[in-house]
Amino acid sequence: MAHDNRVLIVEDNDFVRMQLVRFLEEAGYDILETADGTDALERLDQGIGLLIVDIRMEPMDGFEFIRAIRGDGIETPVILVTGDHNPDLLSEAGKWGVSAVLMKPVQRDRLIKTVEKTLRAKPQASLGG
Repeated sequence: MAHDNRVLIVEDNDFVRMQLVRFLEEAGYDILETADGTDALERLDQGIGLLIVDIRMEPMDGFEFIRAIRGDGIETPVILVTGDHNPDLLSEAGKWGVSAVLMKPVQRDRLIKTVEKTLRAKPQASLGG
């Protein structure tokens, strides 16, 4: 079962990841973190309510990670973070159901508002069969 306040941050840049963790922990979120998509795939059974994923990572980039989880039927909301200003990025993100794209450096207030908005928009699981 997903915990809406549990966020998994997938970011290979240590400084950016620590900053995202700090911002969200201060806002009351339960944070898990990893530096690569392969490790993140192994953590998806930990009740994740939201994924924050960098696009440029090795060996598995953000879009490869998203394709892998969507291919497994995992509909957990995803927010992408990137320093890439490629105009095709938004189109690609839209194809994979990405909730939002944040540009680096990520501003604290914008991050928290985007996380809150994404979690509010998330369909709630029904309790009955």
